[in-house]
Amino acid sequence: MAIFGTIKTVKEQINDSKFDKAFLYIQKLQDKNSAEYKSLSNIKLNQCNKIELDVNCFVLEQTYISKNKEDCFFESHKKYIDIQYIFEGEEIMEVEKLSNLQVTTAYKEDLDYAKYSQSKDSSVLKIRENELAIFYPNDAHMPCIKIDENKKVIKAVFKISVNS
Repeated sequence: MAIFGTIKTVKEQINDSKFDKAFLYIQKLQDKNSAEYKSLSNIKLNQCNKIELDVNCFVLEQTYISKNKEDCFFESHKKYIDIQYIFEGEEIMEVEKLSNLQVTTAYKEDLDYAKYSQSKDSSVLKIRENELAIFYPNDAHMPCIKIDENKKVIKAVFKISVNS
């Protein structure tokens, strides 16, 4: 199941070099003088920038307004592990076993995702500024949900190849 918390807490739970580039990038995001911090803090609303970190890892820098739950959906990936790091703002991310959900959009290999129906029994994570959640291919996850009100969220979503 998903792993979540601060970068320090998550790093204590994971000892796998395939996460090193993403964890280093997250640490740089906490340095106000770094190019990574400046890039993400200057992103415009509804913009998404893709940055290749190496052949097995890239990051999507994005910003949006958190949504009502009914406007969100569960998704899963086969090729990539997701690390979703909240740079600014907060949101709810729900997690559910794939076997408990109905597929609404079959897996699209070119986009590496399938979509699923809502769930009444999913686990709920409240992820706040400087916290992250890691979702593996067997974790259906539904990010972007507002906590109390629709607010701006700046996020870095890392995609790490399962086969790296």
